[in-house]
Amino acid sequence: MGRLSRRLLLALLAVPLLFLLAALAGSLLPVNRGWVEPAAGTTIYLRSNGIHVDIVMPARAQGLDWRPLLPPSDVRAAPADVRWYGFGAGERRVYLETPTWGDITPGTAWAALAGGERVLHVDQTAEPGIDLRAIRLRPEEYRQLWAAVRSEFDGPPRRIDHPGYGPDDAFYHSRGRASAVQTCNQWVANKLRLAGVRTSAWSPFAQGLLWRYRAVDDRTLQDVTR
Repeated sequence: MGRLSRRLLLALLAVPLLFLLAALAGSLLPVNRGWVEPAAGTTIYLRSNGIHVDIVMPARAQGLDWRPLLPPSDVRAAPADVRWYGFGAGERRVYLETPTWGDITPGTAWAALAGGERVLHVDQTAEPGIDLRAIRLRPEEYRQLWAAVRSEFDGPPRRIDHPGYGPDDAFYHSRGRASAVQTCNQWVANKLRLAGVRTSAWSPFAQGLLWRYRAVDDRTLQDVTR
């Protein structure tokens, strides 16, 4: 029994180690490896809090407009000048039941690992935010990214009856499932891949995705958003 217990313990310890090794390998392995950022185009951002990454896109660019689909009336108090939309994906219980990291319970942690319904989180802002990485896209790449994000609503956007985290955000029904394999950050990587952008093959963690892209300082951001 003692030998069996030790083997079981070693097996349990090996699972997170193998997961971390796979995440490292997936973060270093690129897809769309021939992609090169153009000298001119439409800039989008990856916004991170260190754990979760959002895609931040212009409200209107390349003839595509988010505002008719996701109007200011969907949130409690949108800014007067909505110029950017931030898109993130996650497991339903984790998103709706954890307004702060301190609200995570064993149940929501298990939901994030085992998997559950995916929902979208969208915020409407005048500025793209802080802790950003910039990616400049060709017109066709931007349209492909827009279409990839748009398809996640699986039809007309359907808002979830939830107050959101603040005055300028809302949750929406999505398609698919979120899990320890298909994390919020892998969702972002998948959208970049569909747009033809060089990105990480598998990046469950934010750091494995962000290292590939340009950090944005305040001066650069002011020049882009002016």
